[in-house]
Amino acid sequence: MRALPADAQAVVFDCDGLLVDTEVCWTVAETALFAAHGRVFGHTEKALVIGRTVEAAGEAMADCFGRPGAGGDLAAELLERVREELARGAAPLPGAVELVRACRAAVPIAVASNSPRELLDAALASAGLAAYVTHTFAADEVPSPKPAPDLYLTACEALGADPTRSVAFEDSATGISAARAAGLYVAVVPSLPGAGLDHDWLGAGLDEPELLDWAGRLGDGTARRPPDRDARRARRSDM
Repeated sequence: MRALPADAQAVVFDCDGLLVDTEVCWTVAETALFAAHGRVFGHTEKALVIGRTVEAAGEAMADCFGRPGAGGDLAAELLERVREELARGAAPLPGAVELVRACRAAVPIAVASNSPRELLDAALASAGLAAYVTHTFAADEVPSPKPAPDLYLTACEALGADPTRSVAFEDSATGISAARAAGLYVAVVPSLPGAGLDHDWLGAGLDEPELLDWAGRLGDGTARRPPDRDARRARRSDM
């Protein structure tokens, strides 16, 4: 496991489920779509679609429903349902605004999302984050979205940063794979419970004090690696 670098050149955030509480919107839409096809939507089904593009989620649902070739139609239906839910508004997740502002004060930042441009813009605007992030990259703007590295490589290039000296914040295995493939350090706040996610830092929220302390010290050479939540538990259990 590496440490989050004190001298990071850039920080790139995922959006859905990490900065903005849009997973509620997606889950409501996905639950309704599964119900329309006579299926129950639970943890296993959520794991099947979380972090994917709308198109990839459509294909996954087509396989789940036993409807080969229906991926495009299911993706279009999902997009419309999410659009309707997002129009009701989405809040920033705890610590998101503070962390974005702290990182932005020290290094260039960006958002790289597997959502299409219209949903990404709507989410950031609804959560009051649009004013803080001038570089944003959506799934429909790169050749291959997550889990491919394109979004993160594009973001780092636009920020003039070396990916291997940049930090990604993610909440899903799909996004983690993309960040790792691009060579970034990865800080993870999981949207779904479960072990085994690859990470350099793992926590319960963006508002964890040690993470905000690290962000506040970015750029001055004195930042330290925020303790991994699992490592903290292990140390306490040894006492």
